[in-house]
Amino acid sequence: MRDHTKLRAFELADALAMLLYQHTAGFPREEIFGLTSQMRRAAVSVASNIVEGCARNSLADYLRFLDMAYGSVRELEYQITLAHRLGYLQDPDQLNQKVVETAKVLNGLIRSLRQANQD
Repeated sequence: MRDHTKLRAFELADALAMLLYQHTAGFPREEIFGLTSQMRRAAVSVASNIVEGCARNSLADYLRFLDMAYGSVRELEYQITLAHRLGYLQDPDQLNQKVVETAKVLNGLIRSLRQANQD
């Protein structure tokens, strides 16, 4: 078993989820079951998939969950852009920076695990 709390990718994903919840708190009420919910689920999915992957015994399973986390962070990247274009997010820079950093660290972890597995 791996300890997710020791991963920088998890720390960033957790911080991203917290930040996203703060930013979506002011979204229009009619979006509560729409974009607000979608964005929150994607943000929580990033950290949750890292945690679930760490709980798996095989490297293949671990990587599969990390891949899902990466997909969720990229999905969130689009949703932030959409929310900004719809006028729900006035200044998405802080969120965008956190998304990009999370995606880079997560991608680096995935690449390093795949490379180590091939050696």
